[in-house]
Amino acid sequence: MLAMAAVAVAWANSPWADAYRQLAALPTALRVGPIGVEKPLVLFVNDGLMAVFFLLVGVEIKRELAHGSLASLRQALLPAFAAAGGMALPALIFAATIGIAADGNPLALRGWAIPCATDIAFSLVVLKLAAPRAPPALVVFLAAVAVIDDLGSILIIAVFYTEQLSPAMLLAAFAPLAALVALNRMRVESVAPYVVAGLMLWFCVLKSGVHATLAGVVTAFALPVSRARHDSPAERTERALDPWVNFGVLPLFALLNAGVTLGGGSPRELLGPVPLGIGLGLVAGKTLGVSLGTWLGTRFGGARLPSQATWPQVVAVAMLAGIGFTMSIFVASLAYESAAPGLFNGAKVGILFGSVVAALAGAVSLRTVSRDRGKP
Repeated sequence: MLAMAAVAVAWANSPWADAYRQLAALPTALRVGPIGVEKPLVLFVNDGLMAVFFLLVGVEIKRELAHGSLASLRQALLPAFAAAGGMALPALIFAATIGIAADGNPLALRGWAIPCATDIAFSLVVLKLAAPRAPPALVVFLAAVAVIDDLGSILIIAVFYTEQLSPAMLLAAFAPLAALVALNRMRVESVAPYVVAGLMLWFCVLKSGVHATLAGVVTAFALPVSRARHDSPAERTERALDPWVNFGVLPLFALLNAGVTLGGGSPRELLGPVPLGIGLGLVAGKTLGVSLGTWLGTRFGGARLPSQATWPQVVAVAMLAGIGFTMSIFVASLAYESAAPGLFNGAKVGILFGSVVAALAGAVSLRTVSRDRGKP
């Protein structure tokens, strides 16, 4: 993903920038008989292939809820407090920045949820590279915070980034939804029926005006998961999708969405309220929000710090939570891509800059505070 994001930025600012835009706008269709979907390639990836990504995220969330770091209320309490603070404070900082620097521009305010997300993959990779001897419970804590962040972002997309609804297609979506529930209740072990019902649900949701990626999450939660064994439909789906999503869907998403035009905009556009608000939200908002949420959880919620972890390590991990790359770009595309392309470009500047600063600050801090803490 990092490589594809770098290619996208270089390509979008090269003499071949028109070819990059033409690739993103390439007409793409998926058709079965008279029924089909036609969209530019970038929207086909964002609305279609990203539903597969959300399917994988949904399976991971369900696994954590079933027998992972969120399996009990006590386990989920601390990351829930941390994630709540890590979503609320970045949104407030972004809104305050827009209110002060852009006089509360309602179009710019549409991006308030952009700095709320945490990129699970990038944040965990930076943690493991920067502090390979970090307590395992600290890794689990960051993963749980990121998972809850993703769940919160999914709910935000459903509630705040839904287009004009089509009641007929929304009603039609209940048929595949009922089929998924029935398959789950009957404990059907084959994944194929879930895939068929999930594709029907995706089509209905796409046509209804609700963002189609939510169909992936609903399908994931319908897949049975087992505590006793590791070959349940949910776990088989996770193993099958993981390489395709990580080495196919997400790099393609980065290539088509991370192309920031650095020379085509004015300094006011590229360094204006939106990128500033996003950067401050990811760097300062996430650090303060996750740290404050963790403190509140331990002070008033009866939660405890991760085993063998110190407060300086928790603050360093809070910095890493500011790496918002994938989900932040996705929310930015929903907020700005069609309504304000100029703001979308500025948002990507803020996301890339804020994520890089958060990664560097978190890595340096974590390496410093974890040094000389003994062998694992």
